[in-house]
Amino acid sequence: MGQNLSFLFRYQMGHMFWRYFMWNFVGRESDVQQAGVVTPFSPAKTTLPAHIGESPARNNFFAIPLILGLIGLWFQVRKDGRNALVVGLLFLLTGLAIVVYLNQPPREPRERDYTFTGATFAYAIWIGLGVLGLAELLSAAVKNDGLRAGLALAIGLLAPGLMATQGWDDHDRSDRYNSVDSAKNLLDSCEPNAILFTNGDNDTFPLWYVQEVEGYRTDVRVAVLSYLNTDWYIAQMKRRAYKSEGFPISMDSTKYAQGTNDMVPFAQNPAVQEVNLKEFIKLVADNNPLLQVQYQEGGPSMMSFPTPNFFLPVDTAAVKRLGIIPKGRENQLVARMDWSMGKRAIEKKNLVILDMIATNNWQRPIYFSSTVAPSDYMNLQPYFQLEGMAYRLLPLRDPNYDPRGDEGFVEKTLCYNKLMKQYSYRGLTDASIFYDENNLRFPSNYRDKFARLASAYLAEGDIKTARTVADKCLAVMPDKAIPYDYYTPLLVPTLVAAGETAKAQEIMDTMTRRSEQLLGYYAVLPNASLFDDDQRLALVGLQSVYRAAELVNDKPRADKAVALMNQYYPR
Repeated sequence: MGQNLSFLFRYQMGHMFWRYFMWNFVGRESDVQQAGVVTPFSPAKTTLPAHIGESPARNNFFAIPLILGLIGLWFQVRKDGRNALVVGLLFLLTGLAIVVYLNQPPREPRERDYTFTGATFAYAIWIGLGVLGLAELLSAAVKNDGLRAGLALAIGLLAPGLMATQGWDDHDRSDRYNSVDSAKNLLDSCEPNAILFTNGDNDTFPLWYVQEVEGYRTDVRVAVLSYLNTDWYIAQMKRRAYKSEGFPISMDSTKYAQGTNDMVPFAQNPAVQEVNLKEFIKLVADNNPLLQVQYQEGGPSMMSFPTPNFFLPVDTAAVKRLGIIPKGRENQLVARMDWSMGKRAIEKKNLVILDMIATNNWQRPIYFSSTVAPSDYMNLQPYFQLEGMAYRLLPLRDPNYDPRGDEGFVEKTLCYNKLMKQYSYRGLTDASIFYDENNLRFPSNYRDKFARLASAYLAEGDIKTARTVADKCLAVMPDKAIPYDYYTPLLVPTLVAAGETAKAQEIMDTMTRRSEQLLGYYAVLPNASLFDDDQRLALVGLQSVYRAAELVNDKPRADKAVALMNQYYPR
């Protein structure tokens, strides 16, 4: 009980409510997740790592809004206790009471400050009343009513004035098209009438915007993997939407109803070495006893799969007639696809995808966003083809596929046309535009794809084209606007091969310096464990520098990166 209460007061109330409260009325340290509060006594920004100290999201209000609100609370309690109680209850019920109600877990995917908007509004009422409280406090020294009102108003305006000057740059969305462009670029990665599986909110909501509001690429059916675990969403996906036909799946709605096939567990049958996907889907659809298992005597039966080894026969003649095989990959067409589903249970969303693969017969292009978690690829990566920002599933096996490496065969012509000619990167060169942690994820993904394309050209000896790709990447996303990330060193081998050694060294040195500064800062921070993700990114950046330096035989830079990893990784 003591540990539970400590967690409640220290983390759930302290870190996840009062920290957010102080962000709004005292100051915010940065946009880094778990960022703390800035006070008038906080360290000078010049002593901090650049992406903390120089972040536009570092806002110091010098506690003036907090003080003004406390004056307003005092004033209302004195003058109108009944309504002070009403505002106080509003603050309590939309603040600390929500903490108790939600019982927040110790890890969140993003900051949840919006949860407490009501409490923020309630305190803003007291800030407004604080001007009247100031006027009353000044009455002892200033007798003239007009002068006293003017002074109280002038002092009161300090709060919104500070909030505007400190907070404008990190709240201003002018000329920031990253979300819209990333959505259109992802949709443009897909062939007409495609099905695109996405990962979650950041992937999907911009896609829905450009389709629903701008009517852009409505032929692509966007499917959120996490929603596919629900029957209502599967039913929605089976219906036509705009120019997009419904999902090509064979099983009826009863097989996808909630409580049916939510999980299809692995139940090994030594007599079965492999299973034909089409036959498996038919057995599940028929609720065949061959696949039924019981986990407790008298309990309900559930469908299972007897072996992790699946295969799908491919009508190669029909695939050739479809014209979906890129030039140069003709000899990679397979008569059957083989893969392992592993021994984890198959979720409903995976069952839907397997049904679609078995039923579709390659008629509609099927894509996975490159941001989807690898576990949702279901070990189909040997049959992935990278086409811009998405992987297309094709009955072509990459002969060089390495499970320890990147997913997907890089289709150079398609990727080049999309990355170099078709995609839009508006605003990514403008250093005056603020991109927070979440907004930097898609530019980071662009860098990864540019680097993979450059490496593909470099591997076949086309240094000139590889250099053109690398230079384009650095031009549309310069460090001044989109700071180098752990994908940037992947460009180093191309730059060195193309004679741009100085630029390659500048990338490695910049990333090493920033990582060293950041890790050194967290090493002495009392609550450094809160920033594990930020420290991991710094270490991954060093690892990326090390690998790049090793590839170009730059021993001093490789040694320095390794030394820093050895110094900080154990922490």
